[in-house]
Amino acid sequence: MPALTSDQIDDARLTGAWELPEEFRLLRDTVRGFMRTEVHPLEERLPHDAAGLPREQLIALQDKARRLGLWALQTPERFGGAGLSVLGQVVVAEEAAKCRMGAFFPALGAFGGNPPNVMFKATPEQFAKYAQPIIDGTATKAYTAISEASGGSDPARAITLKAVREGDHYVLNGTKMWTSHAKDADWGVVYARTGEGRHGISCFIVEKDTPGLSFRRIGVMASFAPYELHFEDAVIPAENLIGAEGRGFSLASDFLIHGRILYPAGPIGIAQSALDMACRWARDRDVFGGKLADKQGIQWMLVESEVELRAARLLVYQAAWNADLGKDVKVDASIAKMYGTEKAYDVIDRCIQIHGALGLSDELPLERWFRDLRVKRLGEGATEVQRVVVARELLK
Repeated sequence: MPALTSDQIDDARLTGAWELPEEFRLLRDTVRGFMRTEVHPLEERLPHDAAGLPREQLIALQDKARRLGLWALQTPERFGGAGLSVLGQVVVAEEAAKCRMGAFFPALGAFGGNPPNVMFKATPEQFAKYAQPIIDGTATKAYTAISEASGGSDPARAITLKAVREGDHYVLNGTKMWTSHAKDADWGVVYARTGEGRHGISCFIVEKDTPGLSFRRIGVMASFAPYELHFEDAVIPAENLIGAEGRGFSLASDFLIHGRILYPAGPIGIAQSALDMACRWARDRDVFGGKLADKQGIQWMLVESEVELRAARLLVYQAAWNADLGKDVKVDASIAKMYGTEKAYDVIDRCIQIHGALGLSDELPLERWFRDLRVKRLGEGATEVQRVVVARELLK
């Protein structure tokens, strides 16, 4: 991602770095306008637990986003993308999540165009064949398969999916779990074991119709289900190996850390929407001869939520800012991910309580958000794993 300019750094010093520079405020307002005029009216016509848009509607929505420059936002400019900084990506992610299916389909999937980040370290031939069509908008998004049943919090050690070199190809045997978007993608990036230890993991491009590869939907409490990928003597061309054998995780390390910064921004945006709903409800709701907003218990729940969201947002901004400055943000990312997802979930829980039985119904998006944000406490490394990362830094 591009480094911050000297003007941006000077601006941060003048404002104390807790106020977004003007260009990011303009970006935020652009996304808010797009959500209000294009996304929300479209989503209102969809079922409560809809997962994605029909293909024709998605293409039309993406065309509108591309005309605004809201496309391939994470993709560096040298590859044809917008090349947003990490802070810019965070700003967009929070606003794009403010819709009913925002936890897994921000802006209903309008802001696409980003291939798996490890593809930016692929060969030119690999990039042209697989990644470029996604950036161009002529292919669907690809998946990334890392987690397995043996463990997802420390995947480099837990991976057992085996890849054995046989001449000009590799043979893969084993299973991947909890892989999002796998069934509908044309291809994906799969991490498999080619050696021992953390440095024995390699990364492969796997096409959807590969013989020996099968998919199984895993039903979960969230509105959007992941997939199990089963490999049985699946043959992958050696030319589909990304980078050197055994270097899979070293290629992806920076991207994985930055992903932890981006991840909580969506839940924070959803929780902010829920809090706004709860404030409106409290102002309008008549109870016991007055308004719900007059009750101190309700006021304190709203205040607690506001404070937590402000703190979570600033932690994410700080981590993103430090990432753009080129600093080591491993701990910053873990703190932002841990606090952001946990507090967003707490806020949703309070907002349901404030709405009473209505909060549990599908008349409102609250109960869907509650289920979806429960998943977010596990994704990109569970809360407990983030605590381990921070503790190791404190105690080393």
